[in-house]
Amino acid sequence: MQLNQLQPTHQRKLTKRIGRGGKKGTYCGRGLKGQNSRAGHRKMPLIRQFIKRYPKLRGYKFKGFDNRIAIIDLALIEKRFDEKMIVSPATLVKAGLVRKIDCHIPSVKILGEGEVTKAFKVSGCIISKSAKAKIEKAGGKILKIKAKKVKKVKRIVKPVVKKAEPEVAKTKPAKVEKTEKVEKAEKASKPKASKPAAKK
Repeated sequence: MQLNQLQPTHQRKLTKRIGRGGKKGTYCGRGLKGQNSRAGHRKMPLIRQFIKRYPKLRGYKFKGFDNRIAIIDLALIEKRFDEKMIVSPATLVKAGLVRKIDCHIPSVKILGEGEVTKAFKVSGCIISKSAKAKIEKAGGKILKIKAKKVKKVKRIVKPVVKKAEPEVAKTKPAKVEKTEKVEKAEKASKPKASKPAAKK
């Protein structure tokens, strides 16, 4: 068998080329112009328009200040800080080694890259095991912040005292002068005393 003797097993199916005359005409069912008549046209799905209408919730990108930790090496602290100085997030921000995150002092983690020769104090930072060993070996200290104790205040319930009512001065009623007509009416209303019977 030679190459000129090879024949395909299946017949070749030609793709129909539209837009070149024929039964359907020049436009071949695509219509006149516009997005739908072009080759490779793509439409945005309808659900996309509904999703865009929903308002974005306030603070949906905010991840919280506690999750953002600034990382710093011991080599940088060795250059900027002297002996017996306190290394804290606030002092690191003042020295320009750590930037504020959204106007807040971030939490700082100290890694053990670099050598330490100065004895400085560290407080309020997260320290790796290697960094802790190097700081203590150089004579430094790691200060622990003590939690403030909140004193319990006992609530004293005072008894409710009723205010004494002011005493009203007892005054005698003023004498009303009786008129002559009133006196006559009172005498007429009184029962008359019966006279004793005469002895026989």
